[in-house]
Amino acid sequence: MMRITGRVKRIPAGLVILVSVVCRATAQKEASVAPNTDRSVYAELLKAPKNAVRRRNPLEGDPDAAAAGAKLFELRCAECHGQTAEGGRKGPSLRAEEVQRSTPGTLFWILTNGVVRRGMPVWSKLPEPQRWQIVTYLKSLGPAENPPQ
Repeated sequence: MMRITGRVKRIPAGLVILVSVVCRATAQKEASVAPNTDRSVYAELLKAPKNAVRRRNPLEGDPDAAAAGAKLFELRCAECHGQTAEGGRKGPSLRAEEVQRSTPGTLFWILTNGVVRRGMPVWSKLPEPQRWQIVTYLKSLGPAENPPQ
């Protein structure tokens, strides 16, 4: 067994904070750089069953639901879809016309069932009101100012 001797050097707290801030900023930049512009990713929206498409959002128009949805989005979705939902390397823009034109029920169905083969997790274990809050938030965003080509 090897024994290490000598003094342990302490890393200044300021340096630790600086490194963690730079790492987080880099990770956020990478998540939002080079958004996926493959329009075929939106084909999954067309697969929602008619009863799901017609489903109404019980929280529609509730500003508190949109604010809560924004927090949930940041925790659960932003890593893949970007901080502003305009897409990232892993997930497509949720501000694209195809998404914004979709019914709340369609978006709820996608959230609930995921798109596993494309890396979108199933969120059925997330309580139903929280899924509706995310839908409310997404619908409050409107389309992207510079839609992907």
